[in-house]
Amino acid sequence: MTDRMSNERPSDSASAGRSAPVLDDIAYRILEVLRENGRLSMAALAERIGISRANAYSRVEALIDSGVITGFSASIDPAKAGLSIGAHVFVTVHPQAWPSFREKVREMPEVEYCAVTTGEHDAMLMIRATDVGGVHDFSTGVIAQLPEVRTVVSVVILDEVVRRPYILPTDIPARAPAESLGMTRWTPAPGAREPLPPR
Repeated sequence: MTDRMSNERPSDSASAGRSAPVLDDIAYRILEVLRENGRLSMAALAERIGISRANAYSRVEALIDSGVITGFSASIDPAKAGLSIGAHVFVTVHPQAWPSFREKVREMPEVEYCAVTTGEHDAMLMIRATDVGGVHDFSTGVIAQLPEVRTVVSVVILDEVVRRPYILPTDIPARAPAESLGMTRWTPAPGAREPLPPR
């Protein structure tokens, strides 16, 4: 690793549901500063945090080795880059078809993000397109054509109010516990589902 951090990513990253590593205040501060500017030099990072350059270097290396930092990349405005339309595509998948579905989705260049979810649908895809027609073409001509897929529901995004690179536990304010669930509603799945196969 050079003074200016590399863009290399490890092949495996932590996924949702796994236990989080224990980080101290300096580690969280490093992550906060890198969120603002991932290209910051080690010397500048050390100065911002108030630690030595050697300490900053070893701490960033430790965050990478432990899988907390999974890589460094540029953030862009999709609309200004030519992708003016975004959509969430909700998919239900046939039981026993998950391994094949995962592999096919990973190869789709339109998919910015895909997550397995609870509720009425099995997975949510975030896609980008140059126009609404591109969303339609993807939804009906690509994802709906997969033999692994049962149903597809597309929701076009009108405005992205908040989009952060990542959030940290230190960002979340302390709040009094809610007295009731309020408007929270869990949507039951239609019928029984097979458990997800291990990856």
